[in-house]
Amino acid sequence: MSNSSANNYREMAIKTANRGQLLVMLYEAAIRNVKKASIALDKKDIAAKGAAISKAHDIVNELLNTLNFEAGGDIARELERLYNFIIEHLIAANLENSKEKLKAIEKILETLLGAWKIAVENMNQQKK
Repeated sequence: MSNSSANNYREMAIKTANRGQLLVMLYEAAIRNVKKASIALDKKDIAAKGAAISKAHDIVNELLNTLNFEAGGDIARELERLYNFIIEHLIAANLENSKEKLKAIEKILETLLGAWKIAVENMNQQKK
């Protein structure tokens, strides 16, 4: 698949996704960027590391800004704490060039992604 075809596919997937699917896509993009930052660190490519961490930071910040505390209650407050923790560790990973912090962030994001995938699947099952 050509790069433009992949971009067109991704654009269409985003336009037709429901809220749950969008959350899953955001988590996947954040994880992808944390992995890119880790690879960039291995290559000592500081600019690429910074760019990837910045993208992951922006995604997590967007997740934080879209929390609905009224509907989400305690879960939203826990997610807020986790997102703030992730953001702090992304900043520290960037400043310290820390693969360990990036790996910890990746694990947290993958755990959250797994939980959201289950939740989205359950919501889709209930709609049927």
